[in-house]
Amino acid sequence: MTSTKKDPVLVVLQLSGGNDAVNTLVPYGDPLYYDHRPAVRSPEEQILKLSDKVGFNPNMGPLKRLYDEGKVAVMQGIGYPNPNRSHFRSMDIWHTCEPDAQGTEGWLGRSIQEMDPNKENVLTGVNFGRGLPRALAAPGVPVASVGNLATYGVLTGIDGEDQRADALDVFSRIYSPTLGRGMVVDYLSQTGMDALKGADILSTAPESYSSAVEYGDDVVGQYMKNIAQVHLAGFGTRILYTTAPYNSFDTHAGELMAHADLWTKTSSAIADFYDDITQHDAADNVVLLVFTEFGRRVHDNGSGTDHGSGGVAFVVGENIKGGLYGEYPSLEESQLLEGDLHFNNDFRSTYATILENHMGLDAQPIVNGNFEKFAFI
Repeated sequence: MTSTKKDPVLVVLQLSGGNDAVNTLVPYGDPLYYDHRPAVRSPEEQILKLSDKVGFNPNMGPLKRLYDEGKVAVMQGIGYPNPNRSHFRSMDIWHTCEPDAQGTEGWLGRSIQEMDPNKENVLTGVNFGRGLPRALAAPGVPVASVGNLATYGVLTGIDGEDQRADALDVFSRIYSPTLGRGMVVDYLSQTGMDALKGADILSTAPESYSSAVEYGDDVVGQYMKNIAQVHLAGFGTRILYTTAPYNSFDTHAGELMAHADLWTKTSSAIADFYDDITQHDAADNVVLLVFTEFGRRVHDNGSGTDHGSGGVAFVVGENIKGGLYGEYPSLEESQLLEGDLHFNNDFRSTYATILENHMGLDAQPIVNGNFEKFAFI
């Protein structure tokens, strides 16, 4: 059960580009794995075994440690009906929960609306990275998007408190609402004011942070550190989001080295984040979701793997009932979907489980339907 003394918090790490599920959760117990992957595969003796059938990529040691502690739920064969191999369309589907239409609102944007309907906290949702993921976008929902927390703020390059105060006053008047200008201008005005407030608050997070954990200097490691800093600062942030560098997991060529490096860094970043908030006694209300837009083809292309379906996702947390959920899709040729893994469970079931069993929200209007929940929370 989530602690009743703290509001539940959701952290999301998006693996951009389509992570290779087959070489992440390796079906080493099936001889077809080695038949289908003559060039792009992990040696059986190096695989970090979870069962007599599947195991983690050899470079996922830190995540394997958390799994052994019962803190990682592995969602096998996750996806959605009629999979799409386009990065943009597939990610849109995951972000909006609209597989059959073009969605306009993100599932986390809707969640923020439910948690903070009166927009009392401009930092209920925070994204780390450039731009704003569609998952967090919804009309009237303020979400701060941070490129670098250490330098984040408004007009931070101006020296002197009086000068900065004057500049901020001018900035606030520029963004203050103007009557009679219409809904669009009113919305932009409010967005500007929210950004102004959020920037000044977020810029204080690194000042109050100290930790014995040393994160990697890669992008994911630094953003996970930023997420820990904001969580520990006590701003009341409920949704924290970040993305691996754009299309970094799109391993069409040179996959063995690239994928090994990606999971070495990503697995370490996840474990560092969890260790950090645990050492600060701030882990009991946090759940981390790790997902990607699709898996990759079952057969390698000689150097890498191409866009596919039937992926894998992870849910990490102190109160997670760890283990394997769903079934690993069949590798039999007759059971493949145009050379891809079939999905065995809809991603909206994982969302619904997190929303209802962790965040305490009604999932149906957020994920656009009723989906069977899992027992990992």
